[in-house]
Amino acid sequence: MDKNELASKIVTQMIEKDHFSKWLGIEVLETGAGISTLRMIVRQEMLNGFGICHGGVTFSLADSAFAFASNAHGRVAFALDIVMSYPNPVNLGDVLTATAEEQKIGKSTGIYDITITNQTGKKVGLFRGTVFRTDKEYFPEIER
Repeated sequence: MDKNELASKIVTQMIEKDHFSKWLGIEVLETGAGISTLRMIVRQEMLNGFGICHGGVTFSLADSAFAFASNAHGRVAFALDIVMSYPNPVNLGDVLTATAEEQKIGKSTGIYDITITNQTGKKVGLFRGTVFRTDKEYFPEIER
């Protein structure tokens, strides 16, 4: 099984068990070892008291892209540190796309940048996360 097939199998398993990502309406557009692209539409129940998308929703979209990209190598990875910035507001009906890109991967850690844009290409979220890579493998029976 090549690395992209393995990544797809891992992300499929992860999202099947991820009820929150399902509630968000996340659609997986692309997945691979160290990358992930997700999309979702902002709904009424995602708005805060100011009538804009709650920052936690945008964060959660980025966090899902982060998790999929960092785990898709085949080893279970957990977040160690995350920083999020919100350069522009997100509104009802916006179509958000989160693109995760691996910046560095080592034996025990990895660093990922996730950029979230709206339907016009405007950046609405900038996320950087570091993961700890455990020795536990997804599908250890599969030869790599």
